Amino acid sequence: MHDPLQPLHAGLDRIAEWEARWPVFETDPSLALSAETMTEALQALAVRLEDNYPFFHPLYAGQMLKPPLALARYAYTLTMGINPNNHALDGGPATARLETEAVAQLARMFGFDNHLGHLTSSGTIANLEALWIARELHPDMGIAASEDSHYTHGRMADVLRMPCTKVPTDDLGRMRLDSLEALLAGGQIGTVVVTAGTTSIGAVDPIDRILPLARAHGVRVHVDSAYGGFYRLLAEGDRPAIDPAPWQAIAECDSIVIDPHKHGLQPYGCGCVLFRDPTVGRFYQHDSPYTYFTSDELHLGEISLECSRAGAAAAALWTTLRALPLQAQSGFGAVLRQTRQAALDWAGRLADSDLFDLVVPPALDIVTFFPRLATKTASAVSDASDRIFAALEARPEQPVYLAKLQVRPSLLAARYPDLVWDQPTMTVLRSCLMKPEHRAYVPFLHEAVEQAARDVRDTVPA
Repeated sequence: MHDPLQPLHAGLDRIAEWEARWPVFETDPSLALSAETMTEALQALAVRLEDNYPFFHPLYAGQMLKPPLALARYAYTLTMGINPNNHALDGGPATARLETEAVAQLARMFGFDNHLGHLTSSGTIANLEALWIARELHPDMGIAASEDSHYTHGRMADVLRMPCTKVPTDDLGRMRLDSLEALLAGGQIGTVVVTAGTTSIGAVDPIDRILPLARAHGVRVHVDSAYGGFYRLLAEGDRPAIDPAPWQAIAECDSIVIDPHKHGLQPYGCGCVLFRDPTVGRFYQHDSPYTYFTSDELHLGEISLECSRAGAAAAALWTTLRALPLQAQSGFGAVLRQTRQAALDWAGRLADSDLFDLVVPPALDIVTFFPRLATKTASAVSDASDRIFAALEARPEQPVYLAKLQVRPSLLAARYPDLVWDQPTMTVLRSCLMKPEHRAYVPFLHEAVEQAARDVRDTVPA
């Protein structure tokens, strides 16, 4: 019988051989735990961990949560026993080089030939660093981001004590060019933050049209592709699976953030920031009297705001990219084609349904929709969405887990002019189809939401 853990055991055996090069020593009694003690503690943990949603299963189609690739987990586990710190080469020589190689692959995916970049513990920290560089380059100016951009930009702008102006979005959730142009004309913006895959609906700002507008005003462009970045692969080839223009324009932008712990199949704790101009490294310059002494090579801590960082995260990403290369038709591209098609398949079923309406056509793999009611008020739709959401989770067998989203009138008014906005926002249903296995489950998911809609329809006000 095949042992799925065999690759991990083989790797652990190899590490044990490495450890055996050094003299044997006795573990101090204060650290010696019996097998019984460890088993009991781990069993207790396993019980506590059961209080989780089944993120691993295609029935979970809610938030941006999924398990990392098994290979990534094994690589992380293998490296974690050594526990390298990628702050300096004397803390993690092997994993620091693995990080440099993996980050270079991400940079090439976006078209950055020359770059400065590194992994971070999260997309938030990665965006913090990008905005910090923006402030250092234009200390008297602010940033502009769409009103549907991630809230981290406003928070990090507060941390950095720099103004952040929100730009209105259109009925597809993308930054409005006319509003941006009027804002840039005021001369107070140093960097425009564009989003390649908003976390609400997966919208992609028109980067190809924003970039020349920003350049005309001498303004930098930062790309927050924390969620959607890996979809750059699907913009390649003669028959791209997504609109290639915004993605190809990223190569001319100034900085990028991408989160390998989302579509990159990595454990949490793996973000990345990239700069097209390596000379911004001058802003990171600092000295540490007890590090950076083992090598004249660049230490990652010399180009990072964070200090200690898990080398295991770099090892897991590097190993994943070795097995699943960043290619359009195979490797990661094959995975993303499944998730993209899952969203298109479900959107097609919803568009044909007499029970639901789409919020927007999916740009990536996020599908948003709401129940079609006789009473077309935002409050009635919100109530029905809440009921359907609860009914799906309460299914006695095979519960389905979705998410909810609050949308503003500007997103729906043009397509659904008969909606009455009796409250400021409306609750709709949202699904992130991040797992390639979701494609096979689309018929089941659709049948489940339609049945839930029928079940609650009699209790919704007519």
